[in-house]
Amino acid sequence: MSVKLVNLGLPKSGTTTLAHALTQGGWLAADHKIRRVHTKNPALGGTFVARQIYDAYFAGEDPFARVDLYDALTEISVLQAETSLWPQCDYALLKAMRLARPEMLFVATWRDPVEVADSMRRWTNLGTDRLPHGWVPGLPRGYGRTDAELIRWIEGHHDMLRDVFGDDPRFLELPVGAADARTRLEAHVGIELPWWGRMNENPAKGPAAGAA
Repeated sequence: MSVKLVNLGLPKSGTTTLAHALTQGGWLAADHKIRRVHTKNPALGGTFVARQIYDAYFAGEDPFARVDLYDALTEISVLQAETSLWPQCDYALLKAMRLARPEMLFVATWRDPVEVADSMRRWTNLGTDRLPHGWVPGLPRGYGRTDAELIRWIEGHHDMLRDVFGDDPRFLELPVGAADARTRLEAHVGIELPWWGRMNENPAKGPAAGAA
C-alpha cells in the first residue's frame, strides 16, 4: 500500500468527513495519528502523521516513506503542548511532496472561513488556547484570539495553496458542504463513495456549529 491522496485542509474544515467517506469507499485513511491497530511497528503506532512526514523529510527521504501503510492522509497537522507541526502550511514540504510523488493527488477541504473560525473557537480549546498560544505558520503566537484573525489566516492558507498548485489537475479544493461534493471527490480519486455527510460535528450548540 502507498499513499495516494493527501488533504491539505485545516482542522475543522471537513477532515473527519473526508476520512469517513474514503474509508466507506474502501480506502484506509489516517486522520491525525497512525493508529496502533494499523501497524505492528511500535515506533509508528500512536505517533502523529505530521511527525512521521517531517522526520522522513529531514532525513532526506520521501516525505511519505514512513506512512505508506495508508491510502490517504486526511488530517496531517498537530498542535498539542510543545508540538506544533503543519505540513500543509509549509511551502518547502509541499514542494518535496509533489516532487517525491508525481502522481500524488491532493485535496484541500474547504468550508466558509467564517464557519471554520467559529468552529475552531468552540472546539475544545483549539481556538481559545492552542492556536493563540501556538507556533503556527501564518498565525504567529499571540494571534488567532479573534474570529477576524482566524478568518484571515484560513483565507491566507487557501490563497497560498491556490498559488502553489494553480491549475494542477492533481489538486482539488473541495467545498465539503456543496451539493456535488461527493461527485467532485469521486471524479478526483477514481473510486465510488457510498457515503457523504457530516462527521465530528462541534458539540457546542449554535447556528454555526460545524463538522471536522
